[in-house]
Amino acid sequence: MEKKITTIKLSKGTKNRLDNLKIHPRETYEEVLQRMLEILNLCIINPLRAKMQLIKIDNLRKEEIK
Repeated sequence: MEKKITTIKLSKGTKNRLDNLKIHPRETYEEVLQRMLEILNLCIINPLRAKMQLIKIDNLRKEEIK
């Protein structure tokens, strides 16, 4: 099944913020946004688990920087 693709306009500031949320440089904006939405949904269901996910992501980003 082929994915339908769309284009959205973002301010440069928003794009820069999304860039800063990438775990690795080749990560797509689709992946970043999917991860953000997953965490937001998890905040509603299980805030502690969401916090753990954020800590895990932060650790992955720190490892990528090294």
